[in-house]
Amino acid sequence: MPTVLQVREYRFFFFSLEGNEPPHIHVEQAERFAKFWLNPVSFVKSRGFRSGELSQIEQIIKENQGLLVEKWNEYFSR
Repeated sequence: MPTVLQVREYRFFFFSLEGNEPPHIHVEQAERFAKFWLNPVSFVKSRGFRSGELSQIEQIIKENQGLLVEKWNEYFSR
C-alpha cells in the first residue's frame, strides 16, 4: 500500500494489486476510508466520512491531481 501523499490527518494511497482499474486513490483517516477516481476527479465510495469531509478530501485531490496521476503511472508503469 504505497502512501502517495499525507495532508493533515488524511493518508492518500493505492493498493498494489489494483493496476487493472482506472487511476484512483484511496484515502484513510483513523478507521474511515474513501475512494476517488482521478480522471476526472470523482467520488466512488466511502465508509465513515461525512459529506463535508468528502468535499474537503475531493478538493485536496483536485489540488494534487497531477502528482497523484504521476505516482499512479510510475507505480503501475503506464
